[in-house]
Amino acid sequence: MLTGCASETTPKSEPKTSEVAQDKKTENKKQEEQKTTQNKEASTPVTTTPQTNFSLASIPAYSGKPYVVVNDNKPFFPNNLNNKPFESYSNLDSLGRCGVATACITKALMPTTKRGSIADVKPSGWQTVRYEVVGKGSAGYLYNRCHLIGYQLTGENANVKNLITGTRYLNIEGMLPFENMVTDYIKETNQPVYYRVTPVFDGNNLVASGVLMEAKSLADNGASILFNVFCYNVQPGVTINYANGTSSATSSAQPSPQQNTQKAQSKPQPAQSTPVNAAYIGNKNTKKFHRSDCRMVTRMSPANKVTFDNRDSAISQGYNPCKICNP
Repeated sequence: MLTGCASETTPKSEPKTSEVAQDKKTENKKQEEQKTTQNKEASTPVTTTPQTNFSLASIPAYSGKPYVVVNDNKPFFPNNLNNKPFESYSNLDSLGRCGVATACITKALMPTTKRGSIADVKPSGWQTVRYEVVGKGSAGYLYNRCHLIGYQLTGENANVKNLITGTRYLNIEGMLPFENMVTDYIKETNQPVYYRVTPVFDGNNLVASGVLMEAKSLADNGASILFNVFCYNVQPGVTINYANGTSSATSSAQPSPQQNTQKAQSKPQPAQSTPVNAAYIGNKNTKKFHRSDCRMVTRMSPANKVTFDNRDSAISQGYNPCKICNP
């Protein structure tokens, strides 16, 4: 069997029959080994957690708060992060479950049109059921088709690789505040944020126990946006079977309309830590207003700044409070 390049003037000898048979046998063996490797790779489920020090076993049981801080709020990101806009979604695993979703979010990725319907998507563990029980966010349908990376960030809508079965509580109380924080920052600074959301499944459960949310503002090395939190996929007043998504109410108490009204009227208003007549700074571009000492104000273009004497004045002119300084 030739091992080098033959000269054009050198005659090529015909291989012996035994050598041909041996070569064919070797080639067949290689093909079988390659086929076995390919089959093994195809049957291996897509990992649902990033390669980090995070472990579901390290997360305390839900105790009334929608999320818990992980790793002192420091993301498990590698060094030298890509600061160019991109988004990446894992293929569904063998159980039809979503995996890690990662993006470097900029204004270029954000949607410019209204969100469409996602009603046709049925994530793993999807079991439609409605409850009217006492508990924050409990009244209504138990589950949302929950975006891993929110629509407001990348414009991904009915992407099956980006939608999990998540409770209303997870979606609204757990994830939304962090999504709003990132959205506000990008719109007001036009700077990128590296962002990753990982659905965390326990064993072969079809419903995630929660999601790990990580983000870092790249222009200032995390000075403005830096978090690493685990948001619980729970619903107060409801017990969830995470194996298949079935559920049951843990309380049958239903507040009457009168009780609801009284509760809404007696709900305490958030205290203002600044004087009523203190100046607030609005951003003409984002239609957000801030405390004068908010870090977002220092990043605001002077041409976009507008001053308000009080909150009511800002709100009456169509401005919304900043999610970072909560004016």
